[in-house]
Amino acid sequence: MSNQVNQAIKDVFNELAHTLESGQVGPSIKIGLTINGSELGFDVMREAAALAKAEGLFDVVLIGEKLDWTDDYEHYEANGEKEVEETLDRLLSDGTIGGAVTLHHTFPIGVSTVGRVITPAKGKQVFIATTTGTTATVRAEAMVLNTINGIAVAKASGIENPTVGIVNVDGANTVERALRQLIDKGYEITFGESARSDGGVVLRGNDLLLGSADVMVCDSLTGNLFMKLFGSYTSGGTYETTGFGYGPGVGEGYEHIVNIVSRASGAPVIANALKYAYQMAKGKLADKSKAEYAAANKAGLKDVREGLQPKAAAVEEEVKAPAKEVVTASLSGIDVLDLEDAVKALWKAGIYAESGMGCSGPIVMISEANADKAAEVVKEAGFM
Repeated sequence: MSNQVNQAIKDVFNELAHTLESGQVGPSIKIGLTINGSELGFDVMREAAALAKAEGLFDVVLIGEKLDWTDDYEHYEANGEKEVEETLDRLLSDGTIGGAVTLHHTFPIGVSTVGRVITPAKGKQVFIATTTGTTATVRAEAMVLNTINGIAVAKASGIENPTVGIVNVDGANTVERALRQLIDKGYEITFGESARSDGGVVLRGNDLLLGSADVMVCDSLTGNLFMKLFGSYTSGGTYETTGFGYGPGVGEGYEHIVNIVSRASGAPVIANALKYAYQMAKGKLADKSKAEYAAANKAGLKDVREGLQPKAAAVEEEVKAPAKEVVTASLSGIDVLDLEDAVKALWKAGIYAESGMGCSGPIVMISEANADKAAEVVKEAGFM
């Protein structure tokens, strides 16, 4: 009997055993785990692998040093960071594993990771888009792409119509305007709303704790900070106890499922990250991402991205302020980077205005009598 026939018979029996154990029909999905490099040692990797294995949803494949417990799993020996990453890439490329969890991976520009946390207020699972990697070098452009990535991941996890909120960081209002341009041309985004009394798409710290939207959009450096706070606030920062890790790398055209965890991630987080990677493999993340980018491109994503690029410095026109007035009304929803330009646009229109900072972000202050006209001027100028 040929080796091919033997292997075919072996695969059939393995698939049958998997079906009997898990109740799932079809071949078992294999998820890789690199075990080298944790600040917490190999024991945390051993515990995480055992937790994931006990659920019986997927097979855990280990990549890294040979230890006295690695024989309990399918194991590919690799020593040193470079060899581990090369082995991981090979196993993903040849289809041996459907996804992986690792502590370090080099993603290309255009790919960043979508983290997943459990909010302390209500125990809700929320996606942080994004947490590591560089989707684009311009923050607002990156956040627009992060929105698409977050939606793709949420849909791959089983949420058919995820809500989206934009974290109140510099550029949030610019990002909202850009996303609404996509919506106007047919790309579907369902915005969540702040739990604060004034509502809105731009979310504050309270909303992060409450989970006011399924997908929280931010730049990856801010997202990385959120992940560390959500993951280790109960341990004082030395051990990440909750959540699903920094998530899978996502970007236009990116095919592999590689989930990142921190060197300070504890066993429960790593086990959750393995399950997260399995969900992405089962939910066909690459297909979901491809579909989202196709829809966004059809709605003019290229033009939106071009519109977010830094403008060449222009000769600044000198605009004098009109006579000072008492300013008791305000306009919000203006990005802090556009604040002074918005004020000058109003001066040019003969409306006295001042810049300020309200509790929910930057504002332009005007008189009550000029409030409606000022809103029209600022909107027409594209600042709100």
